[in-house]
Amino acid sequence: MEIIIADDHAVVRSGFMHILNFQRDMEVVATAADGLEAYDLVAKHNPDVLLMDLSMPPGESGLIATGKINEDFPDTKIVILTMHDDEEYLLHVLKNGASGYVLKNAPDEDLFKAIRTVNEGGTYIQPSLETSLIQEIMHKEKGLVETDPFKILSKREIEVLPLVAKGYGNKEIAEKLYISVKTVEAHKAKLMEKLNLKSRPELVEYALKKKFLNF
Repeated sequence: MEIIIADDHAVVRSGFMHILNFQRDMEVVATAADGLEAYDLVAKHNPDVLLMDLSMPPGESGLIATGKINEDFPDTKIVILTMHDDEEYLLHVLKNGASGYVLKNAPDEDLFKAIRTVNEGGTYIQPSLETSLIQEIMHKEKGLVETDPFKILSKREIEVLPLVAKGYGNKEIAEKLYISVKTVEAHKAKLMEKLNLKSRPELVEYALKKKFLNF
């Protein structure tokens, strides 16, 4: 099967490419440094599996790219490769279209199993996170968990939020996302409304709490 690796650290890309190419049924056909490059390479190579890091500053994050790639190239299965052992991240990336979630410090065999599982149409979750995910789903089914605004933001609002929190102006955000200043202002107003926030300091506090500044 053909694989693309997306990670902002060259040494990480090289390391994973090395161990994967030693597998008889795996071949790394390209590597990317951020989500935008990953999107372009998936469009070019149409790989079976994409290994996607979640946090790739200053380029587009894996979370944003996952949703775009899943929507435009559904035949490519996405495995999130990250240091975040947080069920909130897990739930959100699964919602965005990822089929697998593996921690970077997991044994090599876990990574191989994840890749083979998603390539065959299954879903793979890091074993240490399975229990927390099941508990989260059970709580939701029982109506014990309140709706989290984090889960109702649009993909574009998720792109705008960390840029606002990091102090970028409307024009800078517009240039980064290739949209108009008016569109940026509209997204800012909408996400503030959805999150019930009244000021930028409140938004920064929310971004820190939800780890958006890692995106």
